[in-house]
Amino acid sequence: MTAKQHSDMTADSIEFECELPDPPEKVWRALTVPDLLAAWMMPNDIKPEIGSRFAFARPDAPIECEILDAEPERLLRYSWRERPTPGNTADPLDSPMDSIVTFTLDRTVSGGTHLRIVHDGFARAAKPAVAGAGCRLSLNAHSPRQIIAANTPRLSLRAA
Repeated sequence: MTAKQHSDMTADSIEFECELPDPPEKVWRALTVPDLLAAWMMPNDIKPEIGSRFAFARPDAPIECEILDAEPERLLRYSWRERPTPGNTADPLDSPMDSIVTFTLDRTVSGGTHLRIVHDGFARAAKPAVAGAGCRLSLNAHSPRQIIAANTPRLSLRAA
């Protein structure tokens, strides 16, 4: 991670980075086409246009989002507003969360994509348990140098 990238992270952000063999065009589709995004996240009605509002459908309550920045095949940033399940405030994972998710896509020398995902405001609300292979995860709230294998949107790229 470069010094600039590190300075972009807040104390309560998590960061995923990985190299994908697929080109940025394909990764962009996996992030912005509702059916493809739903394959690795949740059902949604995303429209990658600045100011557009969308929601991720959860059984208990939707996650409300708004596109803050969208540069096709380069950058996608949106707000993420989550509320606790009604009547359940004891579980820290059900705490209200207002955060920002940023996806940065850079073409690699081989024509693939270097994907960086930063979720600001996530680490203060929950300590995620992640598993898998192929990506690095930095939990900046605990140690900016900590690296853990993390799950990635690789499965959705097959259809993109």
